[in-house]
Amino acid sequence: MAVTGESIGVYDESKVKTLSSIEHIRLRTGMYIGRLGDGSNMDDGIYVLLKEVVDNSVDEFIMGCGNKIRVRLEDGTVTVRDWGRGIPLGKLVECVSEINTGAKYNTDVFVFSVGLNGVGTKAVNALSSRFRVRSCRDGRFREVLFVRGELRSDESGDTAEKNGTLVEFTPDREIFGEYRFLPEFIERRMQHYAFLNSGLRVQFNDRVFRSDDGLLDLLSDETGDEAIYAPVYYRNTTLEFVFTHTNSYGEKYFSFANGQYTSAGGSHLSAFKEGILRGVNAYSGKGFTAEDVRDGLVAAVSVRLKEPVFESQTKNRLGNTDIRRDIVGRVQSEIEQILHRNTALADRIIAKVQANQKLRTELQTVKKKARERAKQTAIRIPNLKDCKVHLGDGHEREEESTIFLTEGLSAAGSLVSSRDVHTQAVYALRGKPLNVFGLRRDTVYNNEEIYNIMRALNIEGGVEGLRFNRVVLATDADVDGMHIRNLLMTLFLHFFEDLVWGGHLHILETPLFRVRNRKETVYCYSRGELDREAARLGKKPEITRFKGLGEISPGEFGRFIGPDIRLTQVRIDRHRELPEMLGFFMGRNTPERRAFIMENLR
Repeated sequence: MAVTGESIGVYDESKVKTLSSIEHIRLRTGMYIGRLGDGSNMDDGIYVLLKEVVDNSVDEFIMGCGNKIRVRLEDGTVTVRDWGRGIPLGKLVECVSEINTGAKYNTDVFVFSVGLNGVGTKAVNALSSRFRVRSCRDGRFREVLFVRGELRSDESGDTAEKNGTLVEFTPDREIFGEYRFLPEFIERRMQHYAFLNSGLRVQFNDRVFRSDDGLLDLLSDETGDEAIYAPVYYRNTTLEFVFTHTNSYGEKYFSFANGQYTSAGGSHLSAFKEGILRGVNAYSGKGFTAEDVRDGLVAAVSVRLKEPVFESQTKNRLGNTDIRRDIVGRVQSEIEQILHRNTALADRIIAKVQANQKLRTELQTVKKKARERAKQTAIRIPNLKDCKVHLGDGHEREEESTIFLTEGLSAAGSLVSSRDVHTQAVYALRGKPLNVFGLRRDTVYNNEEIYNIMRALNIEGGVEGLRFNRVVLATDADVDGMHIRNLLMTLFLHFFEDLVWGGHLHILETPLFRVRNRKETVYCYSRGELDREAARLGKKPEITRFKGLGEISPGEFGRFIGPDIRLTQVRIDRHRELPEMLGFFMGRNTPERRAFIMENLR
């Protein structure tokens, strides 16, 4: 339907607005920090604000000025203090409030900086309810205070403090809503800074992080005793990489550019992966496939560039295409030399690659039979109610694409009736899935239920083909439901670890109780919430305990999977913790596990 002139406002000079830097950041927040979030995801905006501040302190260290950074978190307020050169006092206000102002356009002052756009601290200032910065230089200080981007005070004078910069900020709840910093996320970031900058001392509250061996320490921290052989390691001023194999399925990478964790990878990571493949093949004289070489690989790569090109302000993907050939060649050459110098190490690597090749060859027959069986039983995947928008479609809502894995047709019925057919799919499990702990990969193809889950998600060829941004486990809040949830998590952690590392696996939180009187109905997610709400609603409110998802009517269920959906992301802190954790919970019964269950059973 066309829009008529009568239905729109007048478009003339009076409608054209020019916003200040601060106003534009507050109005178009996503352009500067990506997602907002509530602090439950490592990529949420509040952590981007912290990163922008710490990046500046790390840049000082890279330039040889100050070897320690202190970060404190208290009541939602973050303080970062470095002992670098300090922001020039005469330009302090401009450096933290005016976009495109900074010294990082000058490569004599900052050679390998990550913050090149002149935006970082300005965004932190604009998106904080309170922002304070104090710079100390050669016996003088200047301190300015901003409230939601507006300058409120400006003081200066003499000081005995050592040179450096202190930044204190509180993310604005008008922008971020109800949020909470998770200390474990901050610790992880600070640890990365230490790994990437050997000799830098990073303190977060009472924990201190320091590394002498850079990415080698990172990989050792991630793999522990799971590494099959001593890591292959190389470092110079512009390129550092390390890798080893474990007996896990899939591959895991940590990539960095100018100290920035590029969680979405980019040109440097793809070049590094190709360099590993070429290096192993050049040494062995074989023609191993990428899958043969990389399955079970855990690796990290860091590059330093004078002019990094990131694909967004949040800098989670590197876009420099001109570096590809150089990185591929250097990685290949160094790996060849390392393997020629250490033939015992080379033999262990080639043995692992050959084992991968043998397993891949064996799986070809199993895959073929599974596909033929699937064609005979049904053209469409049984028990899948698909949606219209999928991850990778290029649709504006693809990030919302979700599949619920639920137990039985009863729960699936409520979900199907109340879902958003555009972005939410439902897969109904038939009973309890197989416990796959310790089983071989051919299990995925020989077990019909697991094979259909893999087909529904389209992850047979890897997580790159994943059709849904969120894979949500929707099980009953009882013993059986918890068991099914654990079995599904074991499936993904054992065979499709990349899906979990990518932040795609979630658990649906649904209310345990409904409490209501004649005027109001409230849904409670815990016994504590129930007690508070029951007391608030007065005498003898009606209380309903939901034992299963099927007991929640479709009309009610709609609000629990709508815009206010509550999800808990399944996270892995370290690669090395996985085997021990899965062995304890999903392996054979032991007195230790029985004691744990009895102690924690509620």
